[in-house]
Amino acid sequence: MVRQEVIARRERSAVGWGWFASWLALGACAGVGLAAILTVGIALVLPAAVGAGVLLWKGPRNAAVGLLAGLAVPLFYLAYLNRGGPGNVCHTVAGGQSCTDEYTPVPFLVAGVVLAAAGFLLFVLLSRKSGTSRG
Repeated sequence: MVRQEVIARRERSAVGWGWFASWLALGACAGVGLAAILTVGIALVLPAAVGAGVLLWKGPRNAAVGLLAGLAVPLFYLAYLNRGGPGNVCHTVAGGQSCTDEYTPVPFLVAGVVLAAAGFLLFVLLSRKSGTSRG
C-alpha cells in the first residue's frame, strides 16, 4: 500500500512539473512579445493571453508561478546578446568590421536569475504546502 502511494505521489509531481513547464513557456512567449511589442509582439502576446486562459481554466493554480520563471528567458537572451559589453564591440566581417554598442549583461543576468529562482522556489513551496505538485 505504501509503495502505491509513493508511485501515485511521483506521478502527481511529474504532472505538476508539466503544468509548471507550460506556464514557463507561456511566460517566455509573453516576455518576448512584450519586449518586441512594436514589431512582432502582438503575434506573441495574443496567443500567450489565450494560453493563460486555458491554463488557468484547466491547470492547477500553483503552477502559475512558472510565469515568473518564463519571464526570465528573454532576460537571459538579452544578457547573452550583450555578453561582450559594456561599450563599443567590434567584430571582423567580410570586407571590414561591424561595430555595435552593447550594454553590460550583468543587470539582465541578475534579474533573470532572480525571476527564475523565485518561480521555481515558489512552485516547490506551494506544492509542498498543498501536499502535492498537482495543486
